Amino acid sequence: MSTPKIVAETVVARAEDLVFRDLDGETVMLCVRTGKYYGLDPVGSRVWALIEKPRRVYDVCTTLLEEFEVDRETCERDVLAFLNKLGADDLVKVTDGVAP
Repeated sequence: MSTPKIVAETVVARAEDLVFRDLDGETVMLCVRTGKYYGLDPVGSRVWALIEKPRRVYDVCTTLLEEFEVDRETCERDVLAFLNKLGADDLVKVTDGVAP
């Protein structure tokens, strides 16, 4: 079952059935349930690190804006597209938890 559509106010976190490692700033992941491998570039890896604990997408973007030269509109569009793709593969979950 796929994650519901993720928007800026959605609180997301990593799915729990994943094994992952950082390799020189990039992340490789294995979904234990499906056996599929995934690779994340440095920006995707940073987003992955930021959602270690439940966090609002808007807050993830705020952090990225401090670290990368990008405008909010582009950042939110790209992060939402990325997280929705991960959600479609059940790699992230929408949580009812309160984001810090």
